[in-house]
This record gives sequence, C-alpha cells and structure tokens, in this order.
Amino acid sequence: IPERNTMKGKLIIILSIVFLASPLSAQELKGTLQQIKNSGNIRIGYRKAQPPMSFLDKDGAPAGYSIDICKEIVTEVDNKIGADVKVEYVPVTAEGRFKALDDNKIDILCGSTTKTLSRSEIVDFTQLTFVTGASLMTLKDSKDRDSAGFDGKKIGVVKATTTAVALKKLFQDTSTDAEVVLFDSATEGVEALRKKKIDAFSSDQVVLIGIITKVDDPKNFVISSNVFSFEPFALAVRRNDSDFRLIADRVLSDLYRSQKILEIYDKWIGEFTQQRPPIFDAMIQLNATPE
Repeated sequence: IPERNTMKGKLIIILSIVFLASPLSAQELKGTLQQIKNSGNIRIGYRKAQPPMSFLDKDGAPAGYSIDICKEIVTEVDNKIGADVKVEYVPVTAEGRFKALDDNKIDILCGSTTKTLSRSEIVDFTQLTFVTGASLMTLKDSKDRDSAGFDGKKIGVVKATTTAVALKKLFQDTSTDAEVVLFDSATEGVEALRKKKIDAFSSDQVVLIGIITKVDDPKNFVISSNVFSFEPFALAVRRNDSDFRLIADRVLSDLYRSQKILEIYDKWIGEFTQQRPPIFDAMIQLNATPE
C-alpha cells in the first residue's frame, strides 16, 4: 500500500506539470513574439520594386519569392502564439530598411537583403534564403557589356546596397574610369537607362532578371551573364531576439528539407532561367538544418 501511495503521488506531480505546461509556455513569449501576441499584428518590411524577391503585383499587393517565404513564417508564428495574426506590409527603402527594424517599425525584413558581418552589427539574420551575384544590364543597342568598355561611362546602382560597394571596387580593381550614379530605387535606375541618362544599371543578377520580366520592353535590355560579387540573401530581424529568429530559421530549414522551396523558386524564378544554379542547390543542402 505505501508503494501504491508513492506511485499515486508521483502521478499527481507528473499530471500537475503537464497541466501547467501550457500556461507557462504562453508566459514565456518575449520580445517580438510577445509584441505580436499583444498587438495581434505582424509587420513585414519589403521593397516595392525588387522583383522577383519583393515587389507590387498588378493589383498593388506585395508579392515575390521572399514574400512567400515570409507568409510561411507568419503561419508558424500563428502556431507559436496560438492565434491568427494580421499581416501588415510596410514598404521600406534600401537606405532605411535596417533602421526600420531598429526603430520597431517592422518585425522582419523580407526582400533582397545581402547578409554581411557589418550589417550583423545592426540586425540579426536568418539562415540564407537565396544566393546570387551583382551583374550589369545595358540596352540592347549598347556595345558595352562589361567593365572593360565602361571608361568614361555612367553606371547606375541603388545607393546603400552591397552592389554599390562591389561596383566601386570593381572599377577600382580594373582601373576603370567610370562614374557611379546612385539612385533611390531600381525603378529609377532602369528608367534612367531606358532614357540613356546612364550607360548601364547594376544590381543583383536575379533582381535584374526580375526587372526584365516586369517591363513592357524586355527585348530592349541585355543582362550580362557574368557576376562580380557574391550576394547571400537572408531575412533580417531585430538583434538579440533569438526566439523569433529561431521560428524563421525553423521554417526555412523545413522548406529546404521538404524541398518545398523549389516550388517557390519555380513560381518566381524557374520559368525565367533554364536551370537552377548549382550554388542554389548547395545552399539548400547546407541550410537544411535537422530538427
């Protein structure tokens, strides 16, 4: 009988722990997750004109490769806090995107953001979402296709981007006497190229491909097959918020392990490229972190 009473006592303790687990888990929410639960709202920062990663579709709604990934993250946030949250899309600029996170104007940055160590002093990054490199786009009738022919030319690029830094370094390393013209957005840069105010426009190659698919005169533009930088994309969140970042990383890892990421790739990029770059498949393998 004493042994039976002891077993009964242990069972009561175990059941008590189980019943208390849910309330305690809810109380453990902190940082961005707690803020989202309190407000019932998650704010996704995005760039308006960075196809195919993030852009406004024909109905004026945010769309793209990175946006689809963030929708998956929102679903996991719903599961974590036990309630459906409203999604608010907040447009940001290349120059102000990291400050928007730091100033608590957005909760996650979904676009074409290159992960760098210097930027990691300001924000935290998730696992990689894409890999590409900076390239150049010219008009079809232009004879200039690479930096070798750009002496005395004007080359446009969006300011406050890693491409702008890489472009200046490229010209320095190749002793190219070209003028770098800074723009607030890719849309402005492409329009300047179309009007021949600049001789070429530089951006991440995948972004240039996306731009070509959205313009009315795609045959008037040519994208160089060469790249002159390594651009590993990732989503950005506020620094030192490991719980929220873990949710994003868990979603990304699951997308890679399940190969569902290929559906998103084919939807936004696959139809415009003959085959996936080997480096993209390598990224999937390297970031398919086991659960």
